[in-house]
Amino acid sequence: MAEITTREFVIGDYEAACALWNKVEGVEICEGDSREEITAYLKRNSGLSRVAEENGVLIAAAMCGHDGRRGYIYHFAVAKNSRGLGIGQQLLEDCLRGLREVGLQRAILLVADDNSLGQEFWLRNGWEKLEALAMARDL
Repeated sequence: MAEITTREFVIGDYEAACALWNKVEGVEICEGDSREEITAYLKRNSGLSRVAEENGVLIAAAMCGHDGRRGYIYHFAVAKNSRGLGIGQQLLEDCLRGLREVGLQRAILLVADDNSLGQEFWLRNGWEKLEALAMARDL
């Protein structure tokens, strides 16, 4: 019988998480996602990012952090063959609990316009769609 557990994302999970993110539609690895940058992110946001494992194999991952005012969730992904088991909801609750524990009251995430499965997941889990234009700039 499969045993699914969730725990803190540690840098030792980096390769497995990247492999998962590369397989899941709607998740894009880009600038800011190097091992060194993820190490720094995990250090700044200690204990907030999460993974799920099934019998020791990483099947879900989420980057979670904050800027002191708002929480942010990035690269939230569940392996295709592990969906529909409540793993996403558990990982999400773990992330939100951590953000509440550091005193935050609101979280934000980005979902690509063409990621309909992702949009459905977030809406089903109580998130509201904002009519805002996200912008970015390389530094």
